[in-house]
Amino acid sequence: MIELSKGQTEILELPLDRRIWLEGMAGGGKTTVAVRRVLHLLASGVPAESILIFVPQRSLAQPYIRALRGLTSHRGGQVSIHTIGSLSLQMVETFWFLIAGQAGFKHPQDLPNFLSLELVQYFMTRAIEPLVDKRDYFSSVRIDRPRLYSQIVDNMNKAALVGFPISEIGSRLKSALASGVEQAHIFDDAQTCAMAFRQYCLKHNLLDFSLQLEVFRAHVWAAPAARRYLRGRYRHLIVDGLEEDNPASQEFLKDLLESCQSALILYDRDAGFRRFLGADPDSARRLRERCEVKATLEDSFVMGPEVSALGAALAGQLGVTVSVESEADPRRALITVAHRYHPEMVDWVAEQAAFLARERGVPPNEIVILAPFLSDALRFGLVDGLERRGIPWRTHRPSRALRDEPAARTLLTLARLAHPQWGLPPTDFDVVLALMAAIDGLDLVRAKLLTEMLYREDRLLQFAEVHSTAMQERITFDLGERYDRLANWLNRYIDGGRADAIDIFFRRIFGGLLSRAGFGFHDDIDAGNISMNLVDSAREFRWALDFMSRYDAQIDLGLDYVKMVDRGVIANSYLRDWIADVEESVLIAPAYTFLLNNRPVDYQFWLNIGSEGWSRRLYQPLTHPHVLSRGWPPGAVWSEDDEQAMNRLTLGRLLLALTRRCRKAVYLGYSELSESGYEPRGLLLETIQGLLRRLAREEQHV
Repeated sequence: MIELSKGQTEILELPLDRRIWLEGMAGGGKTTVAVRRVLHLLASGVPAESILIFVPQRSLAQPYIRALRGLTSHRGGQVSIHTIGSLSLQMVETFWFLIAGQAGFKHPQDLPNFLSLELVQYFMTRAIEPLVDKRDYFSSVRIDRPRLYSQIVDNMNKAALVGFPISEIGSRLKSALASGVEQAHIFDDAQTCAMAFRQYCLKHNLLDFSLQLEVFRAHVWAAPAARRYLRGRYRHLIVDGLEEDNPASQEFLKDLLESCQSALILYDRDAGFRRFLGADPDSARRLRERCEVKATLEDSFVMGPEVSALGAALAGQLGVTVSVESEADPRRALITVAHRYHPEMVDWVAEQAAFLARERGVPPNEIVILAPFLSDALRFGLVDGLERRGIPWRTHRPSRALRDEPAARTLLTLARLAHPQWGLPPTDFDVVLALMAAIDGLDLVRAKLLTEMLYREDRLLQFAEVHSTAMQERITFDLGERYDRLANWLNRYIDGGRADAIDIFFRRIFGGLLSRAGFGFHDDIDAGNISMNLVDSAREFRWALDFMSRYDAQIDLGLDYVKMVDRGVIANSYLRDWIADVEESVLIAPAYTFLLNNRPVDYQFWLNIGSEGWSRRLYQPLTHPHVLSRGWPPGAVWSEDDEQAMNRLTLGRLLLALTRRCRKAVYLGYSELSESGYEPRGLLLETIQGLLRRLAREEQHV
C-alpha cells in the first residue's frame, strides 16, 4: 500500500463527521486519499451501503473498484459507485410507476426502455427520417446522416445537463451563431427534429439520456419519497473529478451534501478539459462553501520539475495562468527530431518507443502515443512500426462507427454470408477483407484469389473447387485448410436452417472458430474486445426491439441490426475498452481519450503537433458546446474572436492536463508535410516554437 505524505495523512484522519473540500493539481494524491478514506470509513464500521462514490465518468472509478475488490470484512451491503447517468437511470427505474404518468409517457403502466447511444441513433432514424426526407431538412449540410443525428442528440443532452428545456435549443443557437437565413433554417430543422424525437420517446416509453435526466431532475428528485430514499441511504459522499462534471451533477450533489454526515470532494485546479462534454469547473467551485474543511495538496507525485516547467510554460504562452510554477528548464523535458515526410516521423516514433522499452527498460504500459485524431492510416503506421520491433501495443478510439472497426466489419460480413434470406450479400471487396481478417497469415493477394474463385452465388465453395494445382500451391494447402474450416462452418449453419439471434451468432462464430489458433482473432486483444462489444451491442438491440414489439410491427432483428450498423452509427462506449490496461503494452490513442482514463505514465509522444486538431474543435453545424453551456450569456453572438480565445484556452488546459500526467519527458512528433501532404501550421506548433524562441532570447540576456 502506498505510504501517505503528512498532508494526506492529516486529511485521512479527520473526523468522520466532516465535509471536506480537497483541491490541488492532478497528480497531487487526492484520489489516493479518497480511496483510503473509503477504506477508513468501512474499517470504522460505517455500513458500505451508506457510502456513495460519485464520478463524472465510469472509467474514473477504477481506483475505487480495485481497492474494494475482495473486501469482505465490512458491514452493510456494497459501496455504490455512480455517475449522474447511472444514478438517474437507477432512480427513474425504481420510481417509474410513481412518476411515469406525470412525466408524460403514453404507457405509464408499462416498464421503460433505457436507450444506449446506438439505440438512440436507431430510434431517431425511425422517428425523424420520414420527416427529414419529406420536408428536405438539412439539404445544405454535407455530413452523413448518423453524424447529423448524433449532433441533434448532443444538443438534447447538453440541454439536460445544463438545465434548460430542449425547446430552447434552436433559439439559443440562432441568437449566437445564425449568420444568415440558411443557417437559421438549419437550427430550426434541428429543433423540430429534437421535439419530434422527444414525442416519439414519450409515445413508446423510450428514455434517451436527455429524457432520463430530465425525468430524474423534474420528477424523481422532486418526489418526497425519492428524496427521502436517497438522503436516507447515502450518508457518506466521495466525489472525484468534480471540476470535470456537469451542472446537473453539481446541482444534485449540492442538494445531497446538505444531508450527508461526511463528504470528501476532490477538485483539480487548472483543469476543466472536458468542457466540450459539459464540464463546468466554475459551477463546481460553488460546492466549496458547503464544506466545513478546506484542504489543499500542493505538490505533484507525478511530474518531474522539467515536465512541470514545460506544462506551466506552454500554458503561459497561451495566456492560461497556473497555480504552480517551476524554475527548471522546460526544454529538458522535450525530445524531438524534425522530419520532412509524415511516414518518417511515424517510424521515428515507433523507433523511440522501442528504444525506451528495450534499451532503457521502460515498461511499455508507461509509454503512450497520442494524437488529436487517430486516423486508420496513422494507426496502421504506428502498429506496423511497433510490431516490426517486437513492442506490444493496444489502441482505444471511442466515438467511432462500429462498421469502421475491421473485426466488427469481418463479423458483419460473415453474418451476411450466413443469412442469405436477408437478401444482403456482401460485396467481393468485403469478402476479401473478411477472409484476410478471419484467416491468420492470409494476405491481400491470396484473399482476392480465393474470393474470385470460390465466392459463388453468395456462398463460399470448398478449396477443392480450385482445379489448378499450381493455384492451390500458390495459396498453400495450409491456408486452404483454414479457409475450408471457415467455409464449412458457414455452410453447415446455412444448410442446418439455423436462425440464431444475431448476438448469439456473433458469439458462436467468435468462440467456435475465429478465436482459435490459425484464425485472425487468436491472441488479438483488440479484436476480442471489439467482438465482445459487437455481441453486447447486438444483444441490447434485440432486447430493445423485443420491448418495442408491443407498440410496433415485428421486424427481422438480425437484418435490421446489420442495416443499422451499415448506416454508420457511432458505437457505444464500453467499460472494457477503458479498463483493458493490458500489462506491458504501449497505448495508442487520441489525447482526450488518454486523459479521460486519468492515468499517469513516464513518457508521452505527441504526434502531428502541426495539426489544428490539437486546439480547434470539430466542425459541427448543428451544435456548439460553448454556446449551449451555462456560462454563455443568452443573446450574445459568438464571434471569431471568441473562437480563437476558446481555442487557446482549450489547448492550454489540454497541455496542462497532459503534462500533469507525465513523469519524465514528452516526445514531439513533427513532420514538415502532414499526413495529407500539406505544410501544417497549427496552434500547438506555434506555441512550442514561440516558447523555444523566448527561452533562447532569455538565455542570451543572462
